[in-house]
Amino acid sequence: MRKQDTEFDYHRYQQLLAEAVDEKKRLALIALLIEERARDRLAAQHASDRAAMTANTISKVLGSSASSASPR
Repeated sequence: MRKQDTEFDYHRYQQLLAEAVDEKKRLALIALLIEERARDRLAAQHASDRAAMTANTISKVLGSSASSASPR
């Protein structure tokens, strides 16, 4: 199971859907789902950016240590 699936609160959304008996509540539920999905995607993008920066830093450190270790 994916991490994102484990964070999805089925019971909460099921309850909110059951309570969405009119147009106003249905639109509020849709807005909530969009907002939470956007927040999840932003967090995933942030994690990806952080991993890329870490990999870049490691590459630079290893690259500079390899060039300083080689004979001239």
